[in-house]
Amino acid sequence: QVQLVESGGGLVQPGGSLRLSCAVSGSRFPYYAFAWFRQAPGKGREGVSCISSSDDSTFYRDPVKGRFTISRDNAKNTVYLQMNDMKPEDTAVYYCAADFGPCGWSGAEYDFWGQGTQVTVSP
Repeated sequence: QVQLVESGGGLVQPGGSLRLSCAVSGSRFPYYAFAWFRQAPGKGREGVSCISSSDDSTFYRDPVKGRFTISRDNAKNTVYLQMNDMKPEDTAVYYCAADFGPCGWSGAEYDFWGQGTQVTVSP
């Protein structure tokens, strides 16, 4: 069973930065595509970024393009989400998800999930 553990959330002021980490157990890390999803209070879950397993292609949803960067370190079994120029609308619980398939924006496509980490952007 794969386990994903997120960390790095917290409180940050608008314009600030945070880096989320997702530590992944098991030996099949290089074969997973990884995505970051978020869920704001009272809203549905939305995908924000994904990195493929095949060639490390990266994908971003429009609200975070140019501000967020996803990366993976296969030697450390860790996925990262660097978040810059943060905005109050980035406030949400952020989840890391993994799947053997290609990147996608539907949560139903992902078989493995972390427990989430809270990110709050506020003055």
